[in-house]
Amino acid sequence: MIDFLSSIPGRGGLCGSSHLKRREFLQVGALSALGLSLPQYQAARAAGQVDRSKDERACILLFNLGGPSHIDLWDMKPDAASEVRGPFKPIPTKSPEIQISEVLPRHAQIADKFSLVRSCHHDGAAVHDAGWQIMQTGRRFTGGIQTPHMGAVLSHLRGRRTDLPPFVVLPELMGRGGGNLPNGQAGGFLGKAHDPYALMADPSKPGFKVPDLLPPDHMAALRLERRQQMRDVVDQSVKAFEASEDARLMDENFHSAFRLMTSEQARAAFDLSKEPASVRERYGMNRFGQCCLLARRLVENGVRFVTINTFLTVFGETTWDIHGSKPFTSIDGMKNVVCPMYDQAYSALIEDLHQRGMLDNTMVTALSEFGRTPKVNPAGGRDHWPQCFTVSFAGGGVKGGRVIGKSDPVGGFPAERPVEPGDLVATVFHSLGLDHKAHLPGPGGRPFGLVDFGRDPIRELFS
Repeated sequence: MIDFLSSIPGRGGLCGSSHLKRREFLQVGALSALGLSLPQYQAARAAGQVDRSKDERACILLFNLGGPSHIDLWDMKPDAASEVRGPFKPIPTKSPEIQISEVLPRHAQIADKFSLVRSCHHDGAAVHDAGWQIMQTGRRFTGGIQTPHMGAVLSHLRGRRTDLPPFVVLPELMGRGGGNLPNGQAGGFLGKAHDPYALMADPSKPGFKVPDLLPPDHMAALRLERRQQMRDVVDQSVKAFEASEDARLMDENFHSAFRLMTSEQARAAFDLSKEPASVRERYGMNRFGQCCLLARRLVENGVRFVTINTFLTVFGETTWDIHGSKPFTSIDGMKNVVCPMYDQAYSALIEDLHQRGMLDNTMVTALSEFGRTPKVNPAGGRDHWPQCFTVSFAGGGVKGGRVIGKSDPVGGFPAERPVEPGDLVATVFHSLGLDHKAHLPGPGGRPFGLVDFGRDPIRELFS
């Protein structure tokens, strides 16, 4: 692509930058997720062959970055040796099938509304970013092919419903994971048109506002000026560029970005000040809690897929990554810092969606890159363990209060009903009314399955 973007004057009120660099332009363009739909889907919808109740469903994905300890939280082993069972005790819940850790008391009160899958595993490397990509796309990236995130697939197949983008990541994209690998939170081979809109702000901060959502009167003048400047620059460029796919995509992305930026609906959806103080406090006045509340508001306003990164990186903050030795926290540190925040926000989100009549149309799934080692290490923590871990599903047609699968006596490996990442992705697609056996236009125009052959939804969750 011809490098003319540096000639475009500064964004001014948009973000205060003095130049619109290509990366920044593409980030703005990524607001659009143009809403391209597969002809087969559109034809099926027109013919009444699509279940419209599922067509209207959304998904909120809580990605528990760092890898929670399944043995200390959701798959406890009270009869195992002390170095396996850890310091916490299991407690009964509102579901007769489920016992969970005493450090998640609010989860216990809503256990009839979510179900656990205790037999997850994958064969990816035991490093964070390898798990991030495989758990959010269902595949390891091989042969230079980057598989799209679930939200990007939904964006491609269904498009936007309102002025808001179909796929949003809160509060921002994942940071470093130590493996220097793509994290899977992108459009992949579907293209940047289906990258998520990343908030890039902490909604718990006083005076939180989304910086790129400006009043229409401000944007109107700015848009005319900038469009004319862009047109002048393009006119001076090689004519072949104007007819290229890059030019078409850039122009459409630009229009879609302005559609979001000038939308009254978008500004209202992102405006947490419209929520009563009691509701905000119910979720917790911290970054994760307010992201959960914001996700509920975005889904209410037509966003199809919201991913919330519980943490941004495993470096520089206390996370689920409980190796024990500094700079990481221990099992006790998880109890005192991470669990209260997560317990409060997750339970508030599920209860709020239920009370508003939104839970059946909103799948809430909590995934992670892996679990933790069966034995407590000498530092009082647990290390990376992709061989077995637990995830949860609620809403979106899922029956609550169930346990799917079983791990062995020490939580080291699946003992019954093993589940792989492709099965989890297929489960999300099933809830959203997508055919997991369908194909996308892959690299080079070759058909590319939504999930790997042989992977299927966890149907026990729905019946």
